[in-house]
Amino acid sequence: MDKSDITLERLRSFVRVAERGSLSAVARELGVGQSTITRHLRELETALGVPLLNRTTRRVSMTDEGARYYANCLQILRLVEQAGDEARATRGAPAGTIRISCTAAIGVLHVTRLIFAFQDRHPDIGIDLSLTDERVDLVREGVDVALRLGPLTDSSMKLRNLGHSRRLLVAAPDYLAAHGRPAAPQDLSGHEGIRMTNVAGSDTLVLQGPDGARHTVPFGGRFRVDHGLAAREALAAGRGIGSAHRWLVDDLLSAGRLEVILPDYVPLSVPLNMLIVPQRTGIARVRLLVDFLAERIRAIPGIEQTR
Repeated sequence: MDKSDITLERLRSFVRVAERGSLSAVARELGVGQSTITRHLRELETALGVPLLNRTTRRVSMTDEGARYYANCLQILRLVEQAGDEARATRGAPAGTIRISCTAAIGVLHVTRLIFAFQDRHPDIGIDLSLTDERVDLVREGVDVALRLGPLTDSSMKLRNLGHSRRLLVAAPDYLAAHGRPAAPQDLSGHEGIRMTNVAGSDTLVLQGPDGARHTVPFGGRFRVDHGLAAREALAAGRGIGSAHRWLVDDLLSAGRLEVILPDYVPLSVPLNMLIVPQRTGIARVRLLVDFLAERIRAIPGIEQTR
């Protein structure tokens, strides 16, 4: 084996192909041609003398040898990055790129401004922000940190609870003037509802009353959407009643464009969590961002600390 053929560049190409299962996707991610990634893999396998990947027309998967080598490569690349962080720390300027995935609406309305403030404090740190409501595979997509609303099932990530997002029932004054104001939860069944297609069970509302009891009521409507910002527009346009996160509509409530209805009956709050890829927790710039967001996010309207 010619050790000079085992370079960090080739290790990184192998690790990302192993995680993403696609040479073309990794080539786009790294900004190189697919032929370059193919060459990196071929040269690495030649140097090692064992096949690392199984390639078919549809997918790429690791061989048994590749899976063992992948685990070791992760350790090597993490140590290299940490060593670089420690060297840069001597001049007091963390640098590099952090990849963040964030639930779309809260990302647009609030998290982007927090990231701007973070970069003003740390000008040598780049941010690659992906806004999506899908539950992406963080390792596969090369994400360092994710902000997610709702229950989580991925126990392989390090989790940091940021609190709960309070929700309200809201509607525009024009809608209420035209259709009447509900006086009790059961009145909602006769109203137009703005519903989310990517939220399970959106055809019913579960409300918690003043005595702590829960009330489940049917919730219909002609407009359904899969993005919070579109739901916000529909509510402001007077298209119906909706359950909305406080941070989504706080400015509209302050401006009088929306009103809270049935204030004594509130939709259940939703957990807000930060997920960190375990292999990235030792990176100085990632730790800085995690601590910064955990401190600043509590100032977002409607985010309440978990008791």
